[in-house]
Amino acid sequence: MSQPANTPAPAPTQMPTLFVPHGAGPCFFMEWNPVDAWDRMATFLKEVAATLPQRPRAIVLVSGHWLEQQPTVTANAAPDLIYDYSGFPAHTYQLRYPAPGDPSLAARLVALLDQAGIAAAADQARGFDHGTFIPLKLMFPDADVPVVQLSLRHDLDPKAHLDIGHAIAPLRDEGVLIVGSGMSFHNMRGYGDPRFGPVSEAFDAWLTEAVESAPEQRDTALVHWEQAPSARLCHPPQSEEHLLPLLVAAGAGDESSGRKIFSDRVMETQLSAYRFG
Repeated sequence: MSQPANTPAPAPTQMPTLFVPHGAGPCFFMEWNPVDAWDRMATFLKEVAATLPQRPRAIVLVSGHWLEQQPTVTANAAPDLIYDYSGFPAHTYQLRYPAPGDPSLAARLVALLDQAGIAAAADQARGFDHGTFIPLKLMFPDADVPVVQLSLRHDLDPKAHLDIGHAIAPLRDEGVLIVGSGMSFHNMRGYGDPRFGPVSEAFDAWLTEAVESAPEQRDTALVHWEQAPSARLCHPPQSEEHLLPLLVAAGAGDESSGRKIFSDRVMETQLSAYRFG
């Protein structure tokens, strides 16, 4: 039965935003010791798509492995992969993720940032680094959802990254899934060291409380994340690029509530994922 002419069209479904851990290099696609170290995280990533309100028409992914002077987007219609890890088994350099790019979405991203007074650029040549293709191989294994990668800024300014998120928030109402890909703990010297268990737990507890606060309070806390317990032990100076995708996701979350959706102890450290909306 058709609807009366004066019946308003249904409101579009707003997509959530996510911050997910991408693991260590190609860890999900190789043997590890212990063998089950990354199994729970892999299971979580594989189940993400089923938790979404609808299939995304496209994905904007912010990886901790791409930094530029200003936020930059991939504008290639058929991006290659960048195997930006070293010392792993040969087969991990043959992994494939042939998801299409989306030049029109890339242009939309640049326009939204420009409207917010944030200078941005498009890169016609750059492909997807492992912070993008590794988690997406688990989340959307058919590689049939267009993907645009968005860089961080070299200056690692937390407020700037929160603002980037706020600027691109309208994409949520356009069927676009915004994903921050990083690690809630990222001190390379701490992985595998039992002394970092309590350190990572203290930071994780603070981070979770911050994320789950009211949006205005959340934004303030995340901008001042360095004041958290053990903050610089979990993310050493000039190494917080793996945390900043969370700030972009939180900014894009706008007025939506945030919550922890996954946590696990891996290599003696606590690692978590968060969702807004």
